Amino acid sequence: MTSQSQGIQQLLQAEKRAKDKLEEAKKRKGKRLKQAKEEATAEIDHYRLQREKEFRNKETNVMGSQGNLSAKIEEQTTEAIRNLTSSYHRNMESMMKKLLTIICDISPEIHPNFRPAV
Repeated sequence: MTSQSQGIQQLLQAEKRAKDKLEEAKKRKGKRLKQAKEEATAEIDHYRLQREKEFRNKETNVMGSQGNLSAKIEEQTTEAIRNLTSSYHRNMESMMKKLLTIICDISPEIHPNFRPAV
């Protein structure tokens, strides 16, 4: 009986050691997963910062030229408005005279398609 009890004790101890090893392996796996996740996060952050920096560089290159383009368009618009305003002031008087002449000087005529009643 003692040998049987001793065998059971050995089995229980072996089972306990196996359970401890499993727990330790699970802890190591958890630590490794956590470490891998942290490394991946760090790598993602580094990549994101790198891409954002490249984007900002490209954006400043494009926006800088857009700023110049915007200034050119603004200048052209101002010039066009100035030209139209000066043309308006130059031609306003003569156009008003022409319109008034056409409206006020009426010469009654019979329309060419008019046929008197027979």
